[in-house]
Amino acid sequence: MLFKLLYALEGHFGALNVFRYLTFRTAFAAITAFLVCVIAGPSFISHLRRRKISEKTDKTDSTFLAELHKDKSNTPTMGGALIVFSAVLASFLWADPLNFYVLIGNLTILWLGLVGYVDDNIKMTDPSKKGLSSRMKLVVQTLVASVIALSLLRHYEAGQADWGTLLQLPFVSIRFFAWHMPAVLFVPFVILVVVGSSNAVNLTDGLDGLAPGCMIMVTVAFTALAYIAGNVIFSDYLFIQHVPGAGELAVFCGALGGATLGFLWFNCHPAQLFMGDTGSLPLGGAIGFVAVAIKQELLLLIIGGIFVAEAVSVILQVLHFKCTDRRIFRCAPIHHHFQFMGWPESRVTVRLWIIAALLAAFGVASLKLR
Repeated sequence: MLFKLLYALEGHFGALNVFRYLTFRTAFAAITAFLVCVIAGPSFISHLRRRKISEKTDKTDSTFLAELHKDKSNTPTMGGALIVFSAVLASFLWADPLNFYVLIGNLTILWLGLVGYVDDNIKMTDPSKKGLSSRMKLVVQTLVASVIALSLLRHYEAGQADWGTLLQLPFVSIRFFAWHMPAVLFVPFVILVVVGSSNAVNLTDGLDGLAPGCMIMVTVAFTALAYIAGNVIFSDYLFIQHVPGAGELAVFCGALGGATLGFLWFNCHPAQLFMGDTGSLPLGGAIGFVAVAIKQELLLLIIGGIFVAEAVSVILQVLHFKCTDRRIFRCAPIHHHFQFMGWPESRVTVRLWIIAALLAAFGVASLKLR
């Protein structure tokens, strides 16, 4: 909104020319989201405490984990609402709110945030339940992802973008290889990326600061990737697909990263606030959408490697136990496995942050390896 209002006055006030720069607006979107989160946080936490909206650590199948996390009991949850509000507000202020990709990105956050809110609300109002059933949650996430996929297809058709369903491989120039998926495959592929990313972040959200810390690394990487994809010179130089208008997603990612950083202010160990599904589902879904929009879905597997590892550990654990009645890990997701090995929570979190930062740096650097 500020971009539209203030840049229009650039002819009268030359200093307003800075609003045309994506780098400037991205930085201030991140700062705005961070400040909104940090300033509103204490009041929001007090509100949650008054309403007794808090985490129940006894809702686990492991008595060891219940004992390990007993100090987290009654910590306010559903803090993801703070992330969603801060990110959408900052994005609305600093990005072009009518840009197609920004519009879909904000709708993705809001829709999945609502799904997470309903899930968390069920847990809070009915102690005997663990939220939405896995099947119902998957159905709703799939519906949201389907709308995203169909919207993208329609956008590509309207703009006659023959690259719309392009699939790029990491480390490979599009001049050597690029596969154009048929629409019948593109839709389920987008659903897989968005829903998979959303649930992967949700599974990672189990230790103080773990999910938001890793998400900050991922958003920084995708801020750079969105800027490059939206710039015809940089994208051509690095042999990746240029996506007109996608540069505004850099501002969107900046807002997302700033909001997550602000939430981490309260979520670092020992946590004062948990994000709940209200935050983890929209964060994962949003970054999945960005990856699809800028045609870097496969690179998300590298940059979001921690989230992938967390999700894969759960899948392998379940499948192996059903087939052999034995477990691969002491506990899944894998961050709990390290806790069972005796690692302190802060050590698990910081070490996974370090790996997430290295993966994000490697993912961005891989563009040059094409």
